[in-house]
Amino acid sequence: MPSAPGAPSPSTTPTTPTAPPASATPPSASPPPGPDPADPETEAKAEAEPGDEGKPDYEAEADGEVLPVPAIGRTWPVGTRPPVVRGWESPATPYARGHRGVDLAAPPGAPVRAVAAGRVSFAGRVAGRGVVSVELTATGLPPLRTTYEPVLASVREGDRVGPGQAVGTVEPTGSHCARTCVHWGLRRGETYLDPLSLLPPWLRRTAAARLLPVLGVPLP
Repeated sequence: MPSAPGAPSPSTTPTTPTAPPASATPPSASPPPGPDPADPETEAKAEAEPGDEGKPDYEAEADGEVLPVPAIGRTWPVGTRPPVVRGWESPATPYARGHRGVDLAAPPGAPVRAVAAGRVSFAGRVAGRGVVSVELTATGLPPLRTTYEPVLASVREGDRVGPGQAVGTVEPTGSHCARTCVHWGLRRGETYLDPLSLLPPWLRRTAAARLLPVLGVPLP
């Protein structure tokens, strides 16, 4: 019986569909997962000094721990043993509230001294206050840096100073104390530390008591 027009012939062998030819160029592999360049932590690591292997600068030579503060101070910044108006209050986090230094009572015009040998890393005005910073010698990497404010500087950036050398005088305005005072700070990298830890025990303690004779009491 003749086939209907347009119908396939019964004797026709069905054709197996062929797969499309493989591309000569293999698809590119996805890059391995890595740090997000926009991540703030990544940016902080990129700013570390060469050889720190990506660790923050204040941990560069302490295997994850902040280097200890050596007691190299040889004098108080002002006076002999000035009253501490407000002490060090360690912040819980880098941006938490606290008191990043100590306030030392001092009259206007009193000389402000470097507590240890170093190099003046800054001498100028910040937010209307006179500030002097001294990078302390032989205190590791990054080095310790002390800051005094409000101070009318008598030194310039780059000057070398010795322990007890005057770096300026107390300004009559600019302190955050009820009366004039000097805010004394200490940092290693971006980490704030207690500046009183620079002073050895003999310098921090008060004057030794003296035994005086009691009149009218017979000697044994």
